[in-house]
Amino acid sequence: MSLFGDLDVDRIGICQACLSFVSMPLGEGDMKAAKREARTMTPILWDEGLAEPTLAAARRAAANGVDGAHQALDDLECNGGRSSTARAIVLQLAAQQDRRGRARYRLIVEAREQMPPVPEWD
Repeated sequence: MSLFGDLDVDRIGICQACLSFVSMPLGEGDMKAAKREARTMTPILWDEGLAEPTLAAARRAAANGVDGAHQALDDLECNGGRSSTARAIVLQLAAQQDRRGRARYRLIVEAREQMPPVPEWD
């Protein structure tokens, strides 16, 4: 079990548009901008739904003896959405969002290429 591997961007109640402020520069390879946006957006995401699933995941990891889980849990409990742990989680979720968005886009493109042309679209 990884520290926060069970957190899934599509299953936790956070604003996907807000997270995209982090995932877009991350997807473009601009880590500096992604980290800057994570610093801004993490407290907002924390307050809007990230706190509960993150703390639950940290408690599960600590209970299962995952390395670093107790320190991460302490950081989250003391500093919440302003913690370095929460920012790292937002970066992880943003990377998930970027990967999945790119995969969905590829599927749409492939599906369109296989569809017969629609006369009224020409």
